[in-house]
Amino acid sequence: MTNRNVLPMSCPPRGLSRVEGAAYIGISVSKFDEMVADGRMPPPRPIDRRKVWDRLELDAAFTNLPHIEEDNPWDQVA
Repeated sequence: MTNRNVLPMSCPPRGLSRVEGAAYIGISVSKFDEMVADGRMPPPRPIDRRKVWDRLELDAAFTNLPHIEEDNPWDQVA
């Protein structure tokens, strides 16, 4: 039994591993590493020798990512 199985589904874990953090925001681990390195995603918090990402900090960083500004063809209709 892992620690993740101890929590009910209604209580997601606050601390995520690197792999879990990447999956949480829907990207590959290598893209997650790139985004942490360039500051778009937060750095991990050390817990002894482990690196743990705060789920709430990932939420905030994801919210701050820009949206794609695509041209809307309906804007051209007169």
